[in-house]
Amino acid sequence: MRLIPTKLIRAGIELAKPIYDAHGRVLLQKNVQLTKSMVDRLKNLGITYVFIRDEDTDDIIVHPPIPEQQRIETLQKIKEAFQSLELEDLTKNNYLLEKATFKLEQLVKEIAKELSKNDEVIHYLSDLFIIDDYVYSHSLNVSMYTLALAQALNLKNKDMEQLGLGAVLHDIGKIVIPEEVLNKPGRLTNMEFKIMQAHTEYGFDLLRKSHNIPLHVAHCAYQHHERLDGTGYPRGIHKDDIHPFARIIGVADVFDAVTSNRTYRDAMLPHEGLEILYGGAGTQFDLHHVEMFKKTIAVYPNGLNVYLSDGREGVVARQNSQMYERPVVRVLKDNDLKVKPYDLDLSKVLDVMIVNMEQLITGR
Repeated sequence: MRLIPTKLIRAGIELAKPIYDAHGRVLLQKNVQLTKSMVDRLKNLGITYVFIRDEDTDDIIVHPPIPEQQRIETLQKIKEAFQSLELEDLTKNNYLLEKATFKLEQLVKEIAKELSKNDEVIHYLSDLFIIDDYVYSHSLNVSMYTLALAQALNLKNKDMEQLGLGAVLHDIGKIVIPEEVLNKPGRLTNMEFKIMQAHTEYGFDLLRKSHNIPLHVAHCAYQHHERLDGTGYPRGIHKDDIHPFARIIGVADVFDAVTSNRTYRDAMLPHEGLEILYGGAGTQFDLHHVEMFKKTIAVYPNGLNVYLSDGREGVVARQNSQMYERPVVRVLKDNDLKVKPYDLDLSKVLDVMIVNMEQLITGR
């Protein structure tokens, strides 16, 4: 299968993976041959990338970090938990918060268990799902990235579970943000941005009043936008004053934010998201966290079309466990001429590197 942006797909191409709507229902089944109206619909719905079938790459597989059905069910449970809190005055009814927290704790354990069984890096998450509210999907993705990083950092199980809970709840304060600000399709005004920033304080106030939520989980909501150099918010505190859990979640939060589909911009690919993190490593983010996070994700996901420094072109076929930035590439062209497909292991050919990504369309 091959990963390509919807802006480049055309009628006649077949899907290699299904497309789901916001409720987890199959919108377009795999092996469907796309029509022009289907392609236009996917673009309008905000799907940035899709996996397509191609005889030269049909054996290339992308394994999700958790099974797709579990992801759908987990996303729905997060949505239900958040929506149950939106309907009540939680300053007076902590029971609802505690009930929702218990359900989310179980979800975190299930996600951590699934990730521990999967020894592969996490492939691209921001595809195949049409999201009616970014907050729910973002909360799930950040929890998966956070738990994967926690495992790489060898955190104890108890710390990992509390960190995972903090990741799921890190944006809980957004249930208070007006919808016209939260889901605004364009750039926020200065006043709107201040309103949005307040979600960190709302979340902290909400969580710290619950008897069964540790204070450091509440600090995940409060401090995940703080940065080591003091340039973050809401308080502009520095490295030693930021809770270690919040520093970890901050890395996962930024990565998912820039690699997710938004109404006002296309999603970045993982290597581009990592460039953002490395740009702030040592100043805004812990360098060690960024380096360990790099080891948990597919820098160049399976199915991604790439240009190599020697003029060859191809598709990422599989990952190298010790050198994720140098995967195995299925070579399809050499200096614009089609060749019989073969695999090139970049971990063994160190004078060749990936220099560009461009989504090539099959010649059918």
